[in-house]
Amino acid sequence: MEYISIIILVLSFITLMGIGVPVAWSLGISSFLTLLVSVAALPSATTIAQRMGTGLDSFALLAIPFFVLAGEIMNRGGIANRLIELAKAMTGKLPGGLLYVNVIAAMLFGAIAGSAAAAVSAIGGILGKRMEQEGYPKGLGAAVNITSSTTGLIIPPSNILIVYSLASGGVSIAALFVAGYIPGIFIGLVLMLTAAIFIKKHNLPPGEVSSFKELVQKSVRAFPALLLLFIVIGGIVAGVFTATEASAIAVVYTLALSFFYKELKVKDLPAILLKSSETTAVVLLLVSTSMSMSWVMSSEDIPQSISEALLSLSDNIFVILIIINLLLLFVGIFMDMTPAVLIFTPIFLPVVTALGVDPVHFGIIMILNLCIGLCTPPVGSVLFLGVQVAQMSIQKAVKPLIPFFIAMILGLIVVTLWPGLTLWLPRLFGL
Repeated sequence: MEYISIIILVLSFITLMGIGVPVAWSLGISSFLTLLVSVAALPSATTIAQRMGTGLDSFALLAIPFFVLAGEIMNRGGIANRLIELAKAMTGKLPGGLLYVNVIAAMLFGAIAGSAAAAVSAIGGILGKRMEQEGYPKGLGAAVNITSSTTGLIIPPSNILIVYSLASGGVSIAALFVAGYIPGIFIGLVLMLTAAIFIKKHNLPPGEVSSFKELVQKSVRAFPALLLLFIVIGGIVAGVFTATEASAIAVVYTLALSFFYKELKVKDLPAILLKSSETTAVVLLLVSTSMSMSWVMSSEDIPQSISEALLSLSDNIFVILIIINLLLLFVGIFMDMTPAVLIFTPIFLPVVTALGVDPVHFGIIMILNLCIGLCTPPVGSVLFLGVQVAQMSIQKAVKPLIPFFIAMILGLIVVTLWPGLTLWLPRLFGL
């Protein structure tokens, strides 16, 4: 019976996605059709609706709309400009310095905003024209901007880490937040190293030289924005407030900071609230339908069947992790990150924990893996946004992106095989 359920679930979902049905609706409808195997139509519909509601009944999820709102305020409040200026001062007179600026600024802005979409739009919109004026290949600039923007999903605060905590059944959000720092910075360094190869190949111009005085001035200007990281993460780690309370504090702080910078006006607030509401609605609809699918899969014993199949292949943890990474890379090409985390965490997490993998480590592996999917066609949201900002076609962007895909995959392998890279900081703080 469970194999019939798997076939119906997979085929219905793929068919619905193939004919253009939105992801959230595809998840809900395919869950309903799968449940019909063992339950009558009316109870099935009622159960799916109940599970969608229950899936959203979580205090931790309240952090998502707050962090989305904080990110939107930062995107409009002039914070990106100050972070870019700081990144420029840090790179000094390096050949191809604007590419390094892009990576550093994306890491800083993405970490504060917690959104790859916000980072790729804000950083790309500011640096893209500057790169073009200075003779940088357009595709190279777009490739660096697209891939580096995903580092903010690993470096906290990150909405997707909160979603993983929910899907995993309660892995500490504080531990996940702290664990994301070193892998996120590591991936940023890997992307900078890859950019350096192309900087030498294209003989790109040097960046601007900043005096020590200018570096200090730009650091002071950017310090209030960077302080948010210490307030949010420091407060969570110290136990002063929860992740949800921290998200509300982030909104108040970023709002006050944007008004202080005088780049945000009261008349801008309705548009910001509307945009944040739209983003939140999309995310939470995905969460609710993904949770209903997770429940249906669990009720039909689908995760157990897949777990048994995986464990029958090998009992070597590295072999299993490689198989799971390959499956997630494939899934990331066709599915958005949020439903992928909610659906596949309950399937893969019991397998890896049974073999001794720390749930925090696996969470970082999973998020990093799916970040690559955000940059790949046909449904890579960051890819589409990045080429739109760069005003170029996807076809022209794919070729320069390939070396950066390879770099991210190599970085993923290192993070997968070196648990200490992820777990050192959480253990240091006793999380």
